[in-house]
Amino acid sequence: MSGASNPVALGFFFAFIAVTLGITYWAARRTRTAEHFYAAGRSISAGQNGFALAGDYMSAASFLGIAGLVSTTGFDGLIYSTGWLVGWPVVLFLIAEPLRNLGRYTFADVVALRFRAVPVRIAAALGTLATVVFYLIAQMVGAGSLIQLLFGIPFEAAVAITGAAMIVYVLFGGMLATTWVQIVKAGLLLGGATLLGILVLARFGMDPTALFAAAAERYGDAVLAPGQLVSNPLEAISLGMALMFGTAGLPHILMRFYTVPLARDARTSVFYATGLIGYFYLMTFVLGFGAMVLVGPDAIRAADAGGNMAAPLLARLLGGDPFLGFISAVAFATILAVVSGLTLSGAAALSHDLWVHVVRRGRPQSDEELRVAKLATVGLGALAIALGVAFKGQNVAFMVALAFAIAASANFPALVLAIFWPRLTTRGAVASMATGTFATLALIWLSPTIQVDVLGRESAWFGLKNPALVTIPLSFAVGWLVSRAAPEPEAAERYRALARRMHLGPEGPDARG
Repeated sequence: MSGASNPVALGFFFAFIAVTLGITYWAARRTRTAEHFYAAGRSISAGQNGFALAGDYMSAASFLGIAGLVSTTGFDGLIYSTGWLVGWPVVLFLIAEPLRNLGRYTFADVVALRFRAVPVRIAAALGTLATVVFYLIAQMVGAGSLIQLLFGIPFEAAVAITGAAMIVYVLFGGMLATTWVQIVKAGLLLGGATLLGILVLARFGMDPTALFAAAAERYGDAVLAPGQLVSNPLEAISLGMALMFGTAGLPHILMRFYTVPLARDARTSVFYATGLIGYFYLMTFVLGFGAMVLVGPDAIRAADAGGNMAAPLLARLLGGDPFLGFISAVAFATILAVVSGLTLSGAAALSHDLWVHVVRRGRPQSDEELRVAKLATVGLGALAIALGVAFKGQNVAFMVALAFAIAASANFPALVLAIFWPRLTTRGAVASMATGTFATLALIWLSPTIQVDVLGRESAWFGLKNPALVTIPLSFAVGWLVSRAAPEPEAAERYRALARRMHLGPEGPDARG
């Protein structure tokens, strides 16, 4: 039964739309400059940014995809929860403070600080856009499946509705609207997941072990052991590397550190986000096994081939159509908040990195950057709609893992080398980012993900579904080799100023925290 005949479900859905449009209207009146559009005027507090980071990170892959994977494959689906969570200490200890002190709007600002800006920004923008596109695919597929279930309309129309709403939020509200939509979404998602988890455990005497025992009794002990989803050890290592290091290379996550006033706020916001995200992923453990036992893998796959509707179906079983409406609205809030952040980071790469610093050589006309950013927002929205339709039926958690592989290979190595290695050169940084981007895209194309799952062929040229095990070391190695082969003394000299600013901030000791 779809939500088309359920006025309570539709009421929750449209109430969320009304609230977020109100936020967008409020934010639009305060978004007048590029700094407000990209970084919310650097006015977001550490606590607010912590919730926004959690909202940005707890995507459709987290709520819909992981619950679906656990419900259909068992224990192995939790590799995504673990991998995504353990990436945050990397962000906290390596990335957050240097990024806030060194950059302005995008992670390319940091890499370009001590190198020739044009080639570095082109390479960084390509990596950013590749990551954003793959991430957007997953969110749009999840949104299409969700609205199709709720309204009973065609998948393609559902994807178009999501894309149109996302364009409105970003186009008019910028980072300020996106931040508050993410904060509202994080609160709703944590509350909804907690309530759903309590309802599941109530069926089993509030005893999680009874839930797991019921799953093993019905589907065999194998559902509580690894090997159902990822049986190849190399595949597991590769996926883990992508999830862990990709977190520190995601452009829409890195962009959030520019919204706070000081470096200590960036660190504190990561601390808050890690706690919120860790709690939420514990809930996905319960939701996934609850859906497996109470709904059943066959019914979940029948509703959506990728298993993405496990949580909404579980909500309908436990709370009826009103609870389905609430959980669906929460899931839709999840998707809209994330696609807004992704679109904003993609628009920043196109306008700030490519247009302003490559086309205009750092000398744009008045308000030109903001206009280009808004045009880029519309273009990315249209592309997201087209790709969401093309990848119908794919599991969203799995699709996001591919975006993480690109971020971990294209962005993370160059960012770490630029911050911590004085001998990195312009050519080395460009070679590292270009290698990470194109090698990852090529190996994804040659992998079973595309060749077998999408194109329907019997085998693939490259055996691993996720190429991070190959591409992350390759990206580091290429950056090191190219830099050693052609030293750049002036870049090494500029590193001294960069190192001081990295620790003291652009304003000096007051920015340390």
